[in-house]
Amino acid sequence: MKKSKTLITGLILTALIFIASFLGKDILTNADVFPKTFGFHTIMLILSIIAIVLFKNKVNYTIKLPKYDTLLNPVAVGLLVSILVNLIVNVMNNKMGIKPESLNNVLNLNPTQAFIFIFIYASIAEELLFRGFLLNYLSPFKTHLVPFFKRTLSLSIIISAFAFGIAQFILFSVITEYSLAFKVAVFSFVLGIFTGYYQEKYNNNIYAILVHMAAYFTTYISVLYLH
Repeated sequence: MKKSKTLITGLILTALIFIASFLGKDILTNADVFPKTFGFHTIMLILSIIAIVLFKNKVNYTIKLPKYDTLLNPVAVGLLVSILVNLIVNVMNNKMGIKPESLNNVLNLNPTQAFIFIFIYASIAEELLFRGFLLNYLSPFKTHLVPFFKRTLSLSIIISAFAFGIAQFILFSVITEYSLAFKVAVFSFVLGIFTGYYQEKYNNNIYAILVHMAAYFTTYISVLYLH
């Protein structure tokens, strides 16, 4: 019963932060400087920090500079995840006759905005909420392990990844076509699995952020290409 209450509370708090961020997304938007995502991620960042502080007895949040020799693997994994998921979903879209909408067209970003507000800012804000807060809040589920190839994943990793994917699907379903929303949801779920894995492995939110940044690198490259 106690674990069920923890699960429900963690998901509700995360949903409230996400919804509040979406509802207030236009507050700080200025097309010439700040893209649509800036207000959304700023509110998410602030509310996530508040939640981590308020529930510090349940959220063991840690962020510190990583050791240099531990950086290569998570960064490489982030890049690989991004490339593989995009390839797989594009093949699925082609088989189904779906022409996916460009993420750049939806967000209307120039290269500088993409670098600052997606590659860096979005990675920090989203990881602070879904791994820094939610995954750590669900720490009682870390002992429930699920086989994953030659490794095991905790239930807290899977739940936080699923929540991240669903949240992104709902968000992009509102602002764009379902084909892109589906692609973003699949990408977010898979990304959440790996960011969660490194979050728990090192108990350091910086690793999750680095994996996230590496995965978003292909998005940044696509914006450069389209410009």
